Amino acid sequence: MVQVNDLPEFRKKALQWAATFDTLCYLDSNGFNDPYSKFDTLIATDARAQLTANAGNAFDQLEQFRESNPGWMTGFLGYDLKNEIEALTSANPDGLNFPDLYFFVPEHLILIKGDKAEIISDHPDQVAKAINEQVLVRSAQQSVINLKPRFSRQEYIDTVNKIKEHITRGDIYVTNFCQEFFAEDVVIEPLEIFTKLNEVSPNPFSTFFKWNGNYILGASPERFLAKRGIKLISQPIKGTAKRLDDIKADEQAKQILRNHPKELQENVMVVDLVRNDLTRSAKPGTVKTEELFGIYSFKQVHQMISTVVCEIEDNLSNVQAIKNTFPMGSMTGAPKVSCMQLMEQYERSKRGVYSGAIGYFSPDNDFDFNVVIRSLLYNSSNKYLSFHAGGAITYHAIAENEYEECLLKATAVMEVLGGTRVL
Repeated sequence: MVQVNDLPEFRKKALQWAATFDTLCYLDSNGFNDPYSKFDTLIATDARAQLTANAGNAFDQLEQFRESNPGWMTGFLGYDLKNEIEALTSANPDGLNFPDLYFFVPEHLILIKGDKAEIISDHPDQVAKAINEQVLVRSAQQSVINLKPRFSRQEYIDTVNKIKEHITRGDIYVTNFCQEFFAEDVVIEPLEIFTKLNEVSPNPFSTFFKWNGNYILGASPERFLAKRGIKLISQPIKGTAKRLDDIKADEQAKQILRNHPKELQENVMVVDLVRNDLTRSAKPGTVKTEELFGIYSFKQVHQMISTVVCEIEDNLSNVQAIKNTFPMGSMTGAPKVSCMQLMEQYERSKRGVYSGAIGYFSPDNDFDFNVVIRSLLYNSSNKYLSFHAGGAITYHAIAENEYEECLLKATAVMEVLGGTRVL
């Protein structure tokens, strides 16, 4: 255990040191008061063992990989693993070419909690020395990147209205419709951009993930699924309001969100879906809603978050518990399969890691995974940069407002890309 005198500096140095390796998972809770978090910051780097898989038998491969590596392990699950769980396909354009699943066992792991850092490594003293010797550097100013949308504003509005026709017919009740903003042939400094993103939009599930020249730079506010002892916890987000500079107006925005029929409808539908998903992993009668319609404030937005919990069924593996609820209901809709089929039809790009999950398995048989939203994805080999934004579409959704909500969710990402504008 290392006593840390200057925690922000140590964290920056540790991240800069870890980023020199080919593989890295950095998870930062940014000081949010999360009763289910095991640490303030986790830094896992340098792969001792790794698994790359695509939909087909990816969960079986992960199960075997986990059995062979019962210690710390970090990685991601892509949304398109849906095709392994249900009879679904993904045929939309994919500029990133990320795998559906990637996990690695780190050589070095740093856990920061309070003012102490624990270094788990065969050579912890060498790691501490290497971190302390780091000289912090800031890269040159990022040039402005102009992002292109897959939909024009009018195309997006027209598509939302088509989706609402399905709701009117009773095909679905609520869905999450996503659009991609992208840039081709661009060079970025991923660590610099993540550092700025984490300053502009600090969130409880922020992530810097790197492997084989690919990057996920995330500012997620949402937990997908965690296990603590015998308890499973899911915290779906549905309901968004913009933060305002004026204190009174900002408080009023919170109250409007708390009582808004459309936002409440979105949230309760997804809570019902999550409750249903959790029954597949739960001891009978243990699924309950711990908090309904909680309002939580972040730097750019207020969010409505509910917490659904259960006791995990005896002898059910962690990987199976994750598979039973994947993809998360907040990013699909209800009924789940029908929504995923329809969104494949109406969306214009493969979601990939977006609306998947990043997280860890720990040696005490717990795990914690976020929802990959508010995240930049970058393939440095083909110089393709991407992020998605989505929103819940219900019977009461106003298409123009949904478009503006997508842009609101993209605000922080646009800001760190040098004042980016959407073309």
